[in-house]
Amino acid sequence: MELADEGRAVAMGAAKQRELLALLLLSPNRTVGRDRLIDELWEGRPPRAAKSTLQAYVYRLRKLLARTGATAVLHGRPGGYLLEVPASALDADRFEQSVAEGRRAWDDGRLADAAAAFRAGLGLWRGAAFADIDLLAVRDRARALEDQRLEATEQCLTAELSVGRHAVAVVELEALVEAHPLRERFWELLILALYRCGRQAEALEAYQRLHRLLDEELGLRPGQSAQDLQQQILAGDPALTAPPVTDGRPAEARVPRQLPAALSGFTGRSGHLAELDKLVHDSGETGLDRPGAVVIIAITGTAGIGKTTLAVHWAHQIAERYTDGQLYVNLRGFDPGSRPMEPGEAVRGFLDALNVTPERTPSGLEAQTGLYRTLLADKRVLVVLDNARDAEQVRPLLPGGRDCLVVVTSRNRMSGLIALDGAHPVNLDLLTVDEARQFLEHRLGPDRVAAEPEAAAAIIASCARLPLALAVVAARAATHPHFPLRALADELRESNGDLDAFDDLEQHMDVRAAYSWSYTRLDPEAARLFRLLGLHPGPDISAAAAASLAGVSLERAQMLLSELTSAHLLAERRPGRYRQHDLLRAYAADLARRIDADADRRAAAHRVSDHYLRTATRLLPPRRPSTTLTSVLAGVCPRPLADLGHVDAAEVRARTGHCTAVR
Repeated sequence: MELADEGRAVAMGAAKQRELLALLLLSPNRTVGRDRLIDELWEGRPPRAAKSTLQAYVYRLRKLLARTGATAVLHGRPGGYLLEVPASALDADRFEQSVAEGRRAWDDGRLADAAAAFRAGLGLWRGAAFADIDLLAVRDRARALEDQRLEATEQCLTAELSVGRHAVAVVELEALVEAHPLRERFWELLILALYRCGRQAEALEAYQRLHRLLDEELGLRPGQSAQDLQQQILAGDPALTAPPVTDGRPAEARVPRQLPAALSGFTGRSGHLAELDKLVHDSGETGLDRPGAVVIIAITGTAGIGKTTLAVHWAHQIAERYTDGQLYVNLRGFDPGSRPMEPGEAVRGFLDALNVTPERTPSGLEAQTGLYRTLLADKRVLVVLDNARDAEQVRPLLPGGRDCLVVVTSRNRMSGLIALDGAHPVNLDLLTVDEARQFLEHRLGPDRVAAEPEAAAAIIASCARLPLALAVVAARAATHPHFPLRALADELRESNGDLDAFDDLEQHMDVRAAYSWSYTRLDPEAARLFRLLGLHPGPDISAAAAASLAGVSLERAQMLLSELTSAHLLAERRPGRYRQHDLLRAYAADLARRIDADADRRAAAHRVSDHYLRTATRLLPPRRPSTTLTSVLAGVCPRPLADLGHVDAAEVRARTGHCTAVR
């Protein structure tokens, strides 16, 4: 029992005071005798000062009601008390009114109105009635209310099945037969709902569950109504099919179309588009050789690489194949100023798109996910899960239907989703030079790019062929159509890798901000290695050189490098060899200058220099000028002998020249 003041629960004091209010609420707007209250309040064993104690409770309760501004007023009457309560103030009264309205609508043939009225009344329940009041008189009333609730639930679900809402009803009915296993009407409705969902075998299995339950518990067989239903299913009786909706409001008429706006003039990524098309044939079969399983595609890559752009463009190309709708959600896995979306919030959003009203949405993520998967079980739906944080955020949103397609985008490599859920990885790299040029031609016009080919090439190089950086520069050029491209190219060149050249007023178009969303999710040690990589003399680095740079063991460096590659802040080009593009290196170097002390940066530079000099010395031919090196610096990880055969000669020459200068 709860007393609310403008939606806020009000503490009602001692247990006996709560019980007194409950007894008065059993007979609202009627005088309840003092002797009856005493007898029921103390259940036939009143204290010696029962009358004065009752008066004290009445006094406190009256003050409580007045203080909270409650619409109920407690009056003294000869021989007893009367609690004056407006009809709209009691949930129980409103529930009974809604049920009566539902029955009238049912009798009039307004099935959708009946379902809505029943559901509105049931939505007033927040648990068992008087659950916290342990008095015999109240328990009797609570049982009566519970019987009314269950009867209304049966009537509500009957009405909802009559207007085609069988798919939504299955999950609720499964929970109801679990909670009330001996209530046969719930079983009958579950069997019918399963059958109308095209799940005939499961419907017959539910009947067998009911049969076993009644036999084991009561030694009985199912009632005649349930037996008749089983025979109708076995015979394929057409009378069991969902009747036509006459009031024009079936629950599942609206098809979700949630994809973001289609992008005009999409360019590039022809290879990736072809790869995606191979995974989903026109017939609806998959290229994953996993019959009966939902198809999951994980599009991954670094910040600003164009994952969402590709996913949305391709989703629009194939949307017509998914006739039951397209669902889309930005999971905010890597967003500025926003926490990643909880899976429950995303599931509830999808349920809303699938026409499940809030009052029909079950509580708890597991139940919500079960309902979501039930609704999509025999549907062809495209689900786009954009900007995912990790596999754990994605899994509750995976449908079970084999005809569904899920497209996930993330900066995370989604290794768990690939290994455990069979997702097919599509990893995006930087644009090719030709694709980057097409990008500029689309944004600025082919004539403007063709007029200054060298400047366009310089812009592409300065942007490291990163789509986000190209978009920022192209937007600047487009808003200044009379600026020569050479001026923009010179500005980028003179910035010498400073990311300020790619700043934008909108955070989602700011290169530095985009990288920061990935960086801030790193563990501290991995974040430190990322910063130090910005100090490395060149975009390529081995695991041993990275270990020396950070002053950690080779094994620890490999773990940190794995975290960076998983976050797409580093790419492993071949086993043990890693690479960062120029803009990522510029961002890392900027962080190192702002966060790491000068002494720490110098020490890192000396360690990696020592590593390369020792590697070069070990590679020199036997008949070489003598080279004297000091003892190995602390934290330097020499290149393993087994790896020396794979060292690139050009790399050694470049690194040795740099290291000699540092030494």
